Amino acid sequence: MLKCSNDSELLAPAGSFEKAKYALEFGADAIYAGLPSFSLRARINKFEGKQIIEAIKYAHNRNKKIYITTNIFAHNRHLEGLKKHLRIFKNNLPDAFVVSDAGVIEIIKKILPKAPIHLSTQANTTNWQTAKFWHKQGVKRIILARELTLGEIKEIHEKIPKLELEYFVHGAMCMAYSGRCLLSSWQVGRSSNLGDCAQNCRWRYNLVEEKKPGEYIPMEQDKHGSYLLY
Repeated sequence: MLKCSNDSELLAPAGSFEKAKYALEFGADAIYAGLPSFSLRARINKFEGKQIIEAIKYAHNRNKKIYITTNIFAHNRHLEGLKKHLRIFKNNLPDAFVVSDAGVIEIIKKILPKAPIHLSTQANTTNWQTAKFWHKQGVKRIILARELTLGEIKEIHEKIPKLELEYFVHGAMCMAYSGRCLLSSWQVGRSSNLGDCAQNCRWRYNLVEEKKPGEYIPMEQDKHGSYLLY
């Protein structure tokens, strides 16, 4: 991912302390990582509380940055555990928390008032007016919706030049609005909004007409995109 400014920042994901080391040693300027219970990479995440603090120290000792993903869409049941989770960072702040949920932002402000906040792509920021709103709430950087064009990104930057912008340049380009998808929950009972997506959009689908069982029509993509039909 790249930050829209005079200096670009190469940011890579880290699903474990080992992967964090590899990313930083092989050229990443920053990494993002999180605990499985509060980030959107639950099944490929091996971090625990002590390890995440070690990763912060490791990155900072090398003058690199680390962002902590706390980007689930929290339910009531998550809130107390979230507060406990945030307190482990009191003496070792990351360079920012990546957050999707407005309520989570409020909790971070209360428990860790000095911690910078980056808005996750899950929040689906697609226009400059929304970006301006979040900037007024104290958000330092917005990870833009993956559906935006370069022209739209440029306009947002021109309208709010003091706001840092980040954008995916490689990796999963989710077919739903910036990953806010219900397909996994519907088909297999695994919530993508709680970090447990089954990647259903990557499965191979065919269309079958009701009166012609066994006769498959392959799904096709046109200039407008591809579609799932049921």
